[in-house]
Parts: sequence; C-alpha cells; structure tokens
Amino acid sequence: MATEKGMTASRAQEMKPFIVMDVMERAAEMERRGHTIIHLEVGEPDFDTPAPIKEACLRAMREGKTHYTHSQGLVPLREAICEHYAEKYGVKVSPEQVLVTSGTSPAMLLLFSALLDQGDEVILPNPHYPCYPNIISYVQGRPVLVATEEEEGFQYLPAEIKKRITSRTKGIIINSPANPTGIVMDNKRMEEIASLSPLIISDEIYHGLVYKGEEHTMLEFTDRCFVINGFSKFYAMTGWRLGYVLAPREYIRPMQVMQQNLFISPNSFVQWAGIAALKDAQKEVEEMKEIYNSRRQFMLKRLKEMGLKVAVEPTGAFYILANARQYAADSFQLAFTILEKAKVGVTPGIDFGSQTEGFLRFSYTSSLEKIEQGLEKLQRYLASL
Repeated sequence: MATEKGMTASRAQEMKPFIVMDVMERAAEMERRGHTIIHLEVGEPDFDTPAPIKEACLRAMREGKTHYTHSQGLVPLREAICEHYAEKYGVKVSPEQVLVTSGTSPAMLLLFSALLDQGDEVILPNPHYPCYPNIISYVQGRPVLVATEEEEGFQYLPAEIKKRITSRTKGIIINSPANPTGIVMDNKRMEEIASLSPLIISDEIYHGLVYKGEEHTMLEFTDRCFVINGFSKFYAMTGWRLGYVLAPREYIRPMQVMQQNLFISPNSFVQWAGIAALKDAQKEVEEMKEIYNSRRQFMLKRLKEMGLKVAVEPTGAFYILANARQYAADSFQLAFTILEKAKVGVTPGIDFGSQTEGFLRFSYTSSLEKIEQGLEKLQRYLASL
C-alpha cells in the first residue's frame, strides 16, 4: 500500500523489532537510573579483543592503511579466510568467491538481495535467529518456517523440510552451532539437508565455539551454498563489524556491485585486524573457549536445579534455551518483568519464533561470578511467583 506524504514506508513499518536489543536497551536505561543489572540476554562476549588483533589494527592505521579497499575486501584477508577453511575443514574456496562485509548483517542483506525475486521462498527453522525473516521479507522474499521439536533440540527434521519445498524455494537456512539453542548439527543431518535444495545458506558465525565434538561447514557437503561467517563471536570483535560471505561464483559480482553502491568497502584497518585474528590470535581464543565451557557447565546445572527444562544439552555457541512455561505462557512479559523485578536481563523465546514461546534464552558471555549472582536473583524471583 502506498504511503501518504510524511509517513514511513510500509517495509519500515512491517519490520519487527529485534527484542533482545529492546531488552538490552531497557536494561541500559535502568543502569543510567542507578540500578545494577546482570546481563544474561545478549550474545556479547565480555572478553576484550585479543591483543594481536588490536595491535594489527593500530599498526595498519600508523602505516596509513586508512583508505578505500577493493569492494570485495582486501586480497590478503580473502586469502586468509580461504586458508582457514582449507586447514580446518579441508574444503577449497577461491578468494574470488569471498566478499568481505562490515559484519554479517550486511552480508545477509547483500546475499538475499542477490538471491531473491519478489515471492521467492527461503526455508528456515522455527526457532531461528530473529533477523533472518526480517531481512528476507525486506527484500520481498517469503520466509517459510519449518516446525521443530523441543525433544530434538529444535533441530530440523529433513522430512519436514521436504514438505515445505515448492517451485519458489530458493534455499534453506541452517545455523550450526545454533542461536538460540546452542545445538551443533551432526554431519549426517547436514548431508541430508544439503541434498534437498539447489542452494543452502549456512550461518557459521558461531564456528569455533564448540565444546564437545566438532562443527562442520556446509561446504563439506555441497559447493552450492552460501556461507556466512565473521569475527564478532569467536574473536570477541562485535564492535569491529567485520564479516564475510562465501558464495558460488555467479553470485559474487552482483553482491559486489551492491556493496559498491551501498557500503563502498569494509573498513580498511579493520580488515588488517581480521588477518591477525585468523593468523595470530589462536592462543587467546582457545583460552576464552575454555572459560565459556566452564560457564556453560555451571549455567546448565543451575538452570536444571531451578526447575527450568533443557531437553538437549547445548554444546556450542554461548546460549542455553530453557523451558519456562511453568511460570508464564507469555515469554515477552516474563522477560521484561524479570528485568524490572530481579534486575536480570534474559531474552524471551518469542524473539526466535512461535515454537519457543514460553522459553527463555540465557547467554553465558558474562563472568562466572555475574552468572551466579544473576541466577540466584532469578531463582528468588521465580520462587515468589
């Protein structure tokens, strides 16, 4: 419907809020009023960015590397990304198949803009990362949700995906390790899903953060896929805004042209920091990973002691999704009430889809001490209900 003069466009009105950001921003308002808030809501590593990464960035600025780069990204960074995928997963990707972006959100916008015409469909699980359907709808595609089951850890069942495939299906999104569940998909399930669609969109932003077993890239099972990845989570670089997409060759040039028009190029000195992350920061990130794992084990034990159900143990990312339906059916209201009454930030399950209404997502990106304090406050509040 056309908008009247002075009104916002329909696509802006129709985009749903990212609720976890609303929780975090409400918490920040409370903190400005003097309240102490324990943050268990947002996937924001509490670690400082490793020193070799910061030093590489400063060195690049001192050397005058502060100008535009190639719109696909620095060749040395693209080469380092390809070397990383070859060494870790044994897959071959050319630097010409890499597009570096200012975070993974622009990568998704460029990817879906290149892939989708009006009405084209993309299959995604329910629950899912909240921004997927918003970006798909923004470019006039159609998100198609596939129901999942709590007892399966909210993982896709390939047979259920098959039921939703139509002539308009352009791709299937997978996310492993997953947000909001922390579940790592096994290679058999990934191989089955790879056989179902001409294109797979694999969000691998939590790769590296796996505490049992190992993660797999979708490139091990098909080269007809887009891989979205970046530096925010594993390298504690959320504010640096550096990501990338690996794509079939025929999609790179259209995405590159859109990048030229919309973003010009990623930040030059941040890209040099990305090279250092891949080559020089392994010791620091492995230490962070060990600490995350100890937090994961503690939080999982405490949530279960509190009577919050976690049907399948999460072994990746830094999230635990717990069933809180015995306390409230409305997870949005419950999360904001917990914030107001207990001074603990948690994410409502409805942010991720209808299947997880009544659930709460907990992030273990705060210190063990803060996690312990936050869960104690939460337990006291829940006991009062």
